[in-house]
Amino acid sequence: MSNQNLQQRLQELLTYIQQGKIIEAMNEFYDQDTVMRDNANPPTKGLSTNIEREKQFLGGVKEWKGFHVVASGVGDGVTFYEGVLDFIATNGQPVHMEQVSVAKWKNGKIVNERFYYDTGKQGS
Repeated sequence: MSNQNLQQRLQELLTYIQQGKIIEAMNEFYDQDTVMRDNANPPTKGLSTNIEREKQFLGGVKEWKGFHVVASGVGDGVTFYEGVLDFIATNGQPVHMEQVSVAKWKNGKIVNERFYYDTGKQGS
């Protein structure tokens, strides 16, 4: 997959996320055997397991306030983006989260993704 095609796929993925179509994005852009990981936590393996994990996260969100990308880049089968998420948790707490995602792609799908973020910024 060329870097230009990869850039297009990344842009499409980010559009899904900005529209709140998280589960749809996972079905469209992630490989069945994808591995996802948050910071130094153990990886979660398999698309269906990751979708369930994401549903649990989304269950804690009362209202989305915004998602925007600060920076992004494309390399040889790899993409990254720095994003800022703001939402209201179900307990009423506002959450501001800044994160970086590094994804490895194969055949137009994400096979491995890792998120890096400062957990101290959540709920502030």
